[in-house]
Amino acid sequence: MVHGAGDPSAWVERFAALLPRGEVLDLACGSGRHARLLAALGHPVLALDRDPAALAQAAGPGIATLACDLEDGITPWPFAPARFAGIVVTNYLHRPLMADLARSLAPDGLLIYETFSAGNEAYGKPSNPAFLLGEGELLALAAALGLRVLAYEDGYTGSPRPAMVQRLCAAGPEFPRAKALIGPRDGQAGTRF
Repeated sequence: MVHGAGDPSAWVERFAALLPRGEVLDLACGSGRHARLLAALGHPVLALDRDPAALAQAAGPGIATLACDLEDGITPWPFAPARFAGIVVTNYLHRPLMADLARSLAPDGLLIYETFSAGNEAYGKPSNPAFLLGEGELLALAAALGLRVLAYEDGYTGSPRPAMVQRLCAAGPEFPRAKALIGPRDGQAGTRF
């Protein structure tokens, strides 16, 4: 089974409606569950993964694919500064890419990130600390990279399976503040911590 199969993450669905118009990068896209969601919302999507089988499943209308191994130590970050209106990353962590992600985000763009955190070893894989975020790590990274946090969660989830996760939605410095204060679906105001 290709990673990233199944329904889109509820976290990604929640914030995808806030993405500004423009191209969105689905990094480590797996079978394309988020690429399809984003394309259905009218965004041109670039789905990147190192697995050709995953990319074959991710391909579709409005979705360009790119086979690329950004962890090989050889391949440089292939994207220009401020290229993407949004970047979506789920179930993937390669810390050396974080600054590149922020640089490639448009000034009014959104980073939607969700992955496993410390404590997940009690529930299964990943269990290697290299692939688990430390406590508050996504918050610290967002601050260090000059992103404004719109929403953040850190803790246990039972869905789609028991796990410890961190979730972040962060905006570039030109993202409209008024747009950030209204929840995309439920009208919730404010930042959720």
